[in-house]
Amino acid sequence: MAVNPEYAGRAYPPNEAYEVGREKIREFAEAVGATHPAHTDVDAARALGYPDVIAPPTFAVVVAQRAEAQLINDPDARIDFTRVVHADERFIHHRPVHAGDRLVTVLHVDAVTERAGLSMVTTRAVISAEDGEPVATVTSTLAVRGEDA
Repeated sequence: MAVNPEYAGRAYPPNEAYEVGREKIREFAEAVGATHPAHTDVDAARALGYPDVIAPPTFAVVVAQRAEAQLINDPDARIDFTRVVHADERFIHHRPVHAGDRLVTVLHVDAVTERAGLSMVTTRAVISAEDGEPVATVTSTLAVRGEDA
């Protein structure tokens, strides 16, 4: 069964705030091979003008995926995650994510397109600090293989 095309244009309510921790940033930086000291050393980050350690740019996907779970877990969307292939990911950063941030995300389903047995689902996760300050936007496209693909 194809992904529900009526989900295009849908926006989910803001999710619960994600509190960014120093250890999560350190673990992520290590996992992706980001070696800049501002990712692991508070003094190095503060010397650059940041309030705490800063996350590598792709850390925003951790926050975005929590919001995307609203769509993936919505049975009426008809997304079988066992048939999902990640097709594209893009980031727009307004400022670095840093330890101590409390980030709220609103997920938008920008498009659901059927192509050659694949449902292409494009989402946009708009990430803001709790006070509304823009932090990042993560646009992702998932290819969901149909039962015959």
